[in-house]
Amino acid sequence: MDNSGKSALGLDSNVAAGLAYLPVCFVGLVMSIIILVTDKTNKFARFAAFQSLLLHATLIVGYVLTMIVAFAGAASQSTIISLLSGVVWLVTIIIPVIGLLVACIMAFMGKQLKLPVIGGMADSWSN
Repeated sequence: MDNSGKSALGLDSNVAAGLAYLPVCFVGLVMSIIILVTDKTNKFARFAAFQSLLLHATLIVGYVLTMIVAFAGAASQSTIISLLSGVVWLVTIIIPVIGLLVACIMAFMGKQLKLPVIGGMADSWSN
């Protein structure tokens, strides 16, 4: 994928893509939306923005799911359900955050990281 040139924001393509993944104070989420609204030609930055949005959506859904399971465990005073909420949290929160960090580093280096499942969706949507 060609990542040369500038994005519509005047940033280098790799910087725009890296900022789209940045998991600090919703910077990545906001930057992804800005990239998708303003940049119609830079496929590298658009791919990163779509993939970042899908990862953020996974985080939000994972957080809600984890809270439901944790609440059910607390309400039933069940140790097993409480432990299950820890496993759900690990899978649905930690793994996407690690994906964001790795994709952020790769994007700043100018390399595209296509994550399983959502990478194909982001690739088709970024055209």
